Amino acid sequence: MNIPDTQSQNDNRNIVIDKVGVKSLKYPVVVEDRENGTQHTIADLNIYVELPHHMRGTHMSRFVEILHHYHTEMLISNLESFLKELKSSLQAEAAYIDLTFPYFVHKTAPVSKIGSLLAYDCHFNASLKDEYELIIGVDVPVTTLCPCSKEISEAGAHNQRSRISIKVSYDGFVWLEELIEIAESSASCEIYSLLKRPDEKYVTERAYDNPKFVEDIVREVTQKLQSDPRIRSFHVESENQESIHLHNAYAMISRKIR
Repeated sequence: MNIPDTQSQNDNRNIVIDKVGVKSLKYPVVVEDRENGTQHTIADLNIYVELPHHMRGTHMSRFVEILHHYHTEMLISNLESFLKELKSSLQAEAAYIDLTFPYFVHKTAPVSKIGSLLAYDCHFNASLKDEYELIIGVDVPVTTLCPCSKEISEAGAHNQRSRISIKVSYDGFVWLEELIEIAESSASCEIYSLLKRPDEKYVTERAYDNPKFVEDIVREVTQKLQSDPRIRSFHVESENQESIHLHNAYAMISRKIR
């Protein structure tokens, strides 16, 4: 039976499509874990190629077919090979993959020393056109306490749940845990999944003694990233879910070091 290949029909509008592909594809992946060697998790994948001007469409099934070639391997360690195969199979000039996944870190409560797991949203964004490029990132929940509120109040100060986002390109190797630690050390206090009363007392007082604006946070993260010779470029954001305002507070710094 001869089935028409409609996607491969010619298109005469002479327009290149920058990205075409599949989004929100869930897939098991293995991530390198500094403490345990590896960690199994589930990623949301977006996979694209550049579509030439003369092609009407791409072959969507091939994205999943090629992805499945890496089912028994560490996809994240083979992203460049995956993108090369994608480019070749789909006759594309560029290929892209975005992965978002929960990454779990074992944390010990500061006073009781009870252990628990905390999930961080992590990101890998890889592309292959003329050269292979990889950006990794983390979203880190933290606590911040307002310096202004502390300065003007006779008793107490308002604090908030905050999120620090860091994305970097780099040479060599950078652990996700390193980026998480940079973010947490730049906040008023890190957060934990499990706190007993002595731990809660500690984190409350730690935040009160270490007030931070969103501006303070992005500047401190910037200082730490700029001092790391592995980092080539970075993008850092800090956003406070304000406890006394309906709006959020936000700051961002993006730099290319080399």
